[in-house]
Amino acid sequence: MYKVTLTQIIEKMELKNLLPDIDTDSINVNQSGVNRIALQLAGFFEHFDSERIQVIGKVEYAYLEQFDEKHMKPIYEKIFESKIPCIVFCRGLEPSDTMLDVAERAGVPILITSMTTSDFIASAVRWLSEQLAPRISIHGVLVDVYGEGVLIMGESGIGKSEAALELIRRGHRLVSDDVVEIRKVSNDTLIGTSPDITRHFIELRGIGIVDVKSLFGVESVMLNSSIDMVIRLEDWNREGNYDRLGLEEDYIEFLGNKVVCYSIPIRPGRNLAVIVESAAINFRAKKMGYNAAQELYNRVTGSLKKAQDDDGAQE
Repeated sequence: MYKVTLTQIIEKMELKNLLPDIDTDSINVNQSGVNRIALQLAGFFEHFDSERIQVIGKVEYAYLEQFDEKHMKPIYEKIFESKIPCIVFCRGLEPSDTMLDVAERAGVPILITSMTTSDFIASAVRWLSEQLAPRISIHGVLVDVYGEGVLIMGESGIGKSEAALELIRRGHRLVSDDVVEIRKVSNDTLIGTSPDITRHFIELRGIGIVDVKSLFGVESVMLNSSIDMVIRLEDWNREGNYDRLGLEEDYIEFLGNKVVCYSIPIRPGRNLAVIVESAAINFRAKKMGYNAAQELYNRVTGSLKKAQDDDGAQE
């Protein structure tokens, strides 16, 4: 199971730690969900998601202000005994001295953010979902082409990196070469990124390692991208049965998510960069509701129907 340390969360969310003596490096979070600690403040602890980050917003804070600290202290003790990773106060609100004392004794950090409760929860869940997502590593090249994440796959040495380099020269952006780490953020979204050690580098056979960021500038690279489509490069086979219309989509599956996949035969003289660009534009057009293959099919069937009607009228 993947996890992140509380220190990483504090740095990412820019949280203020009111109990800095507690070692946040040793506290791990492995749940992407965030819990608004509401019913627990009223003493109801059944189905308490104690492994999640706990949040106190304006409503919970207003509830706490109705009671004196003597009444709330036993509830605080029970909350912190549940081994929660932390409590985050939103909108710059601050805990009472009693809560701070109980939290310090239990070794549970109390954090503060100036963000609204809904904004903090949305940001935290989005980031944690990505960090804790199921993941795999595959051999391929990931490039952002016209805003579409294009994963180029194929046998070693078939020309994936060369195609990516030409795409970069044409203004598109590299995410990863050789190894792509894929994370399943949701049932609809796959995010691809590069291992830290190879980030921004491309390997070109006969030349060696090329630093894309240094050669082409920061606008030529991205840290991560969604994986919207896959292009699989294959050696040209005269006997191969290649799709020439594109009326039906083929798919490839990663971590249970299906992604549109196009098989492109490779032979000398084919400009891979232009083909990948065209595939990305065509894919984007389909998402916007225009399908060129379907349009051609409609024209052909319409023309045939018109010819049949004309023949029937002549008879």
